[in-house]
Amino acid sequence: MACFALLALVGLCAAAPDPTGPAGRLVVVDGDTFDVGGERVRLHGVDAPEAAQRCETPGGADWACGDWVTQEVTLRFAGREAVCAEVDTDRYGRIVARCAIEGRDLGEAIVSAGLALAYEEYSDAYVNHEREARDDGRGIWRGTVQDPADWRRGRREARAEANAPAPGECTIKGNVSGGGRIYHLPQDPFYGRTKIDTGKGERWFCSEAEARRAGWRHAGS
Repeated sequence: MACFALLALVGLCAAAPDPTGPAGRLVVVDGDTFDVGGERVRLHGVDAPEAAQRCETPGGADWACGDWVTQEVTLRFAGREAVCAEVDTDRYGRIVARCAIEGRDLGEAIVSAGLALAYEEYSDAYVNHEREARDDGRGIWRGTVQDPADWRRGRREARAEANAPAPGECTIKGNVSGGGRIYHLPQDPFYGRTKIDTGKGERWFCSEAEARRAGWRHAGS
């Protein structure tokens, strides 16, 4: 009964993972990523909207749901003592773990509050919690939210498209920087790291002569 009352008040009454990973005060990075005991931790089986992600309210208005989620998670959990059980390490070098605060699985608390999705690609532990939050219209489920994995994929594809070579033989990158308008050839040292943003006036050229006629100079000159 006491546990039920605590659950109703703060949502922190369920089985905790064995503390076989980082432990300490929790610092919120975003809705599913934290610093715990000086270690960067990504919650296992949870996927929260990215900080820059936008959602739609029931009335169709644009809503900065990713930023809102980060703020909500910070208000609820920042500064509290967490214990984590390491599950894996991701490609960014972060510890992937299940964590608990005051005895309750943190992933469960976040998904149940409508602050994240169950990341079914890696775990089905929170599928029912997501379903309940969605049915009740909690948190992000009061509006329309894109799956964060799909949102990230869209961003990657947009970046790749923006930096793909132009059709045909137009592979020379015209970049605008502090040094002015500079073009980079495929064999140049910084070619791979140079990104093209057409919104800034950057562009692709088919030949050096074309670039020079347009007033651009070679990066090596």
